[in-house]
Amino acid sequence: MTSPIAVTDDAAVVVEGLHLSYGPVRALDGVSFTVRSGRVTALLGPNGAGKTSTVEVCEGYRMPDSGTVRVWGLDPRARDLRARVGVMLQEGGVYAGERAVPMLRHLASFYAHPLDVDELAQRLGLDGVRATYRRMSGGEKQRLALACAVVGRPDLVFLDEPSAGMDPQTRLAAWDLVAQLRTDGVTVVLTTHLMDEAERLADEVVIIDHGRVVAAGTTAELTGAGEVLTFTASVGLDLGPLRARLPVDASVVESPSGVYRVEGDVGPDLLALVTTWCAENGVLPRELSTGRRSLEDVFLDLTGRALRA
Repeated sequence: MTSPIAVTDDAAVVVEGLHLSYGPVRALDGVSFTVRSGRVTALLGPNGAGKTSTVEVCEGYRMPDSGTVRVWGLDPRARDLRARVGVMLQEGGVYAGERAVPMLRHLASFYAHPLDVDELAQRLGLDGVRATYRRMSGGEKQRLALACAVVGRPDLVFLDEPSAGMDPQTRLAAWDLVAQLRTDGVTVVLTTHLMDEAERLADEVVIIDHGRVVAAGTTAELTGAGEVLTFTASVGLDLGPLRARLPVDASVVESPSGVYRVEGDVGPDLLALVTTWCAENGVLPRELSTGRRSLEDVFLDLTGRALRA
């Protein structure tokens, strides 16, 4: 058995200085973060940012070029962890000719105290799925992958895009299941592109871009540093004169087209300044609102708003 390293009492996963390259492409460039036990931690990042590579190293499926991962002080490949860790696979792991409920019963038979298969299947809408895996829809395969990850009642579960391809009703059922896992003390690490999913489920968020951690903390910590005033108007307004009148700690951008965001100390004075500027320039602001920055705002500010290949 791998010797444990010193970790804090509530650390389930400790990632330190991961580096990983695929030929000339550097996928991970010093990734470090900690996942606390009994919490939901979301890994966010644009496509190609390094999320999947990070999770694969944490799951023990991939070796980094350098750096370490410890799961409760053990190497993630340690035999002692196999029954304690659940993994949601995007593809594979299910017999192509098998149906959902029999597959879950088969997996449950390997564990001492699995979840009730019938209840789990009903919860995720799998009890009525009669097709074999190869003939299932994408959403049905996704639901089955989620069920397979949790049926063994793991202490730690890795969920890769857990609600991708699901309809709204099934997505809510999946979210409720993740929330129940947290209530039961299960540690959850999930990757997602859905900001509302991360905001709803995650206790803590790690944002990865270009193979590095660019921000980490609770949603409140990440979004609480600033407020935003937004309004819609004609596309392509000349914002130079408005920028010149804003306080030094405020900024304004148009993103996406026709939507204008003023960030800073949003109060009555700033609101009056913006609306006065609009009136002087013949701009009719629509859908004007103020509030705290969303997680999506923070994500786009850190990783950029331009489309990526």
